[in-house]
Parts: sequence; structure tokens; C-alpha cells
Amino acid sequence: MNLTKRVMVDGGLRYCPVVESALGRVKQDVVWVNDREERHPEGSYYIDYKVDGRRVRESVGTSAQEAAARRDQKQAELAAKNNGLVVQEETTKHSLKSAVTQYLEDIKLTKEPKTHSAYSTSLEYFLESCPKQFLEDIERKDLLKFSAFLRDEKDQSPRSVANKFENVVSFLKAQKINTRELLQKNDRPSFTEEEPEIYEKEDLDRFFAACDEEERLWFEFFLMTGMREQEVMYTYWSDVNLNRHVVRVTHKPDRNWTPKAYKEREIPIPDKLVASLKEWKTKANKSCNLLFPTAGCKPKLDLLDCCKAVAKRAGLDSENFWLHKFRATFATWHLWAGVDLRTVQSWMGHTDLASTMRYLKPNHSQEVRVKVNNTFA
Repeated sequence: MNLTKRVMVDGGLRYCPVVESALGRVKQDVVWVNDREERHPEGSYYIDYKVDGRRVRESVGTSAQEAAARRDQKQAELAAKNNGLVVQEETTKHSLKSAVTQYLEDIKLTKEPKTHSAYSTSLEYFLESCPKQFLEDIERKDLLKFSAFLRDEKDQSPRSVANKFENVVSFLKAQKINTRELLQKNDRPSFTEEEPEIYEKEDLDRFFAACDEEERLWFEFFLMTGMREQEVMYTYWSDVNLNRHVVRVTHKPDRNWTPKAYKEREIPIPDKLVASLKEWKTKANKSCNLLFPTAGCKPKLDLLDCCKAVAKRAGLDSENFWLHKFRATFATWHLWAGVDLRTVQSWMGHTDLASTMRYLKPNHSQEVRVKVNNTFA
């Protein structure tokens, strides 16, 4: 019978043995890592044992005392069974709140902060709407009430309701609850998929005219790579190949950052951006590996605020300017230019073609109007 804690070590998750005092008491948040004691407040405790030769690993919470008690209890049960005694199976139900706490701990260790925040909000609202104390007591009506609660009490948009509902369903699946049996065909909230917004060329001309040299490079990089906000924040100079005119999205274990869906990729960049990056490199801090760092060589976190500030300075409505809109513009303009869907899918890092096809929207530019007039001339 082993008692371990699942913690982050060297950028990855590891089950590390607990440390016990001279009196046999498990020390809270202290584990053995490579034969030395380390303090790790993150993560949950697990017991693991074998049943019929098969290893079973079971989460036993975040409290060292409770985890040790559960280990001792399970050890006694297994010993009794091995000696031929009939053991009354434990029928204790699982606390919903405790399950949420442990699940969010795992999300925090394995996902991005934004993902953890989204799941945290969804499950907080679910606990607020659901009166049940135990996981085993959750019914279909609790999920239906949750949808109504989000819509009526929290004034959430249809898309937000659907996203939070799916987050809760993912949580229940992780707790080994059969959601296919729990839900019926039309129980999931639906919403109308909105067409992605892109920037008009005239607005971008005004926007870039209001940028200083540094700001112009930031937002041209967004526009000409189609990269997500965090992908830009965590771009290293080693990801940029100015000879081949490409930039790569790669895993950064030293900063505990991973690309969405764990997909690394390579994106070609135009000569214009290459020239700007070459000039930027001559001024860059040689001791910092980030492309766009803060003064302390940390990822720049205020790019959205900077974007809106430039738009306001240009006399544009800042509410119509956000970072993901550069990404949508990148995809749409490439598709209009005749780049095939599969290639754009690869550049965007989409897992399915349908996600890329959302950007295949009608072109209403002046060039298209000229073509229409020529057709019927």
C-alpha cells in the first residue's frame, strides 16, 4: 500500500512518496523528490494498491491526515480479505464539494491559468445552483436547473451557458459518472455560432498609423502569424528562424507553458515582418529569451490593454479591437488569397477542419465588387 502525492516536478506531474515524521505522522505537503524532502502545497494525495494483480490508484484528498487515515483503513480492509474474512464494503458517498476541490487542483497542475479560471467559475456556479451534497445524488434535473440558473440568475449568453454546462459535464465524467445515461438528447444548451469578426483594412491602417515602433511590431506579429495571445507571450527568439522566414509555436517546460491541445506548429511569415524582427533583434536584451518581454524578462501580460489604448488613440472604438480578431483576420485573408484550407488549418493549430472553415466567409472588398461588375458588364 503506497501513499503518494501528485505534484509538479521539473515541468511534469509525478506521484511522489510522502514524508513521515519519526512518530509515523505524514507531513503535510512534504514529499520525497530524488531522495530529498521538498515542500509541494499543490496537488492531491493518492493511495495505490493491487487487486487481483491489477494496480488501483485512488484519490484521497488534499489533507495529509485524512489521506493517511484512508490508507490505513484500506490496508486493514485488504488484510482482512486476504485472511478470508468477509468485509463490509464501504458505502460512504463522495462529497460534491471535495470532488470539485480535487478536480480543480488537477486542472491547475495540468492546464493553463485561463482554463483553470473557466472551470473554477463553472463549478462555483454549479455548486451555487445545486443543493446536493454528494456526487452520487446528482440527477438530470440538477443539470437542467443549472442551465436555467445560468440563463436567468447569472444573465449568461447562450454561448456562455453552453460552455459552462460542458465544463460541468467534463467534471462529472472525470468522477466516473455516466453522463450519457444522465442526459437526454436535447438537454445540452445550444447557441447560434456567430461569424468571426475581422478587421477592415481601413481601420487597420488607422490603427497602425497610431502605433509607435514597438507597438506596431507587436500587433503586426499578431496579424501576420495568426498566433493566440499566450502563444505570442511565450514566443522565444529560438522559435524565430529569420533565414527560413518561419516562426514556431513550441512547448516551454522551463516556464510551465504548453500550446493548446499540446500541438506545436510552424508558421511562415512575410518578408515585411522578417525585416522588422531583424531590426528588433539588434535592440533586444541579449540575456532574455522572450521575443516580447517585460523589463524583468517575464511574459508581457497587458497586450490587450495596449491594443485598446492604441485604438482609442487612433480615434477608433476600442470595444471593436481585441487580440483574437487579428487571428481571425489572418485566417480569412489567407483563405481569400487562395491558400487551401488544410494549410491554413495547420498554421492556425486547429484540431479539425470545421474550426478553420468558420473563417471561410464572403469577401466584400472593393476588388470583389469590381469582379462582380465585370461579370455582368
